Amino acid sequence: MFTGIVEEVGAVLASADGRLLIRGPLAASDAAHGDSIAVDGVCLTVTDLPGDGSFAVDVMPETLRRTALGALSAGAPVNLERSVRADTRLGGHVVQGHVDGVGVVLSRDPADRWDTVRVGLDRALARFVAEKGAITVSGVSLTVTAVGDDWFEVGLIPTTLAATTLGTLAVGAPVNLEVDVLAKYVARLLETRPSDAGSTDTGRTGER
Repeated sequence: MFTGIVEEVGAVLASADGRLLIRGPLAASDAAHGDSIAVDGVCLTVTDLPGDGSFAVDVMPETLRRTALGALSAGAPVNLERSVRADTRLGGHVVQGHVDGVGVVLSRDPADRWDTVRVGLDRALARFVAEKGAITVSGVSLTVTAVGDDWFEVGLIPTTLAATTLGTLAVGAPVNLEVDVLAKYVARLLETRPSDAGSTDTGRTGER
């Protein structure tokens, strides 16, 4: 599990045959074989540690199809976060590292202190996004400031602009999206709740 608080921006050193070699000195500093690291919001398992501040992960074809990782090439920057410890503060929100879809940056509106970024997404996924709710964009926990049928907006403060890849994303760039897991569970419960048609409750009150 993760929190969506990016610890460092790493760089892809190599990408071939479903394997990524990533430079991330902080992420690799205490990593062990089998540990989980979120790479642009995708939970991946460490398969090798060359010992030079880098780590390797294997990316399955299913993951490449469902995320933006397939578009990464050598030199690409990536947001990195180690899995959360039980004795630390939950600075963002509960992030699983299970990408729900790929969005695209529709527009950027720079201001004096922050950027407003609009992201397009599939309508089926948009129903899980709520104004003032949480969403993960390429591994970054953000608060939704506005939402439409197939888009949402977030405000990026100077720290986010400087400390993550979101500060340099161009219009048209793909981004990994993970909606709030609580929204998915609520939607599932509503879809599967028992029908009232077979209820034997007569609705009468006050009887003894």
